[in-house]
Amino acid sequence: MTTMISRLAGWLARHSIDILRVSLGLVFVAFGTLKFFPGVSPAEALSVATLEKLSLGMLSGYAAQFVVAGMEVFIGLTLVTGRLLKTGLVVMAGALGGFFAPYVLFFTDLFPGAPTLEAQYIFKDIVLAAAAMVIAARALGARLVPVQERGERVEERVAA
Repeated sequence: MTTMISRLAGWLARHSIDILRVSLGLVFVAFGTLKFFPGVSPAEALSVATLEKLSLGMLSGYAAQFVVAGMEVFIGLTLVTGRLLKTGLVVMAGALGGFFAPYVLFFTDLFPGAPTLEAQYIFKDIVLAAAAMVIAARALGARLVPVQERGERVEERVAA
């Protein structure tokens, strides 16, 4: 049993963050691609209104939607491929601010009592932000190391 746990821990340490990176990238590509087509994304109106406010009206309508779509697809492709990853993570850091901005800009619209579907849609971005933090830590040099590689035995760790 100890050997099996040790092997699983080693496999997870080697592969789980890359799997997280690729799966998060696919989510960004999927949601971003929808925004290239007017009327297809359920978040279209909210994302356009948010970017209009954040850009002080310099971007509006389809131009705003195109910028959001392009940004999300770019982030997604950097995550999926691992190329330009640090650049993609910087863009994502800025985008995450934009993702949560509707809570400040449109709070009463999102929470007229119970949270609207749009408010719930934004709430899931907390998980995306947490995943981005793990991926960024790896991109900046952090490593996930199994217990045994740190000099502890599995039995010691399980008992603790």
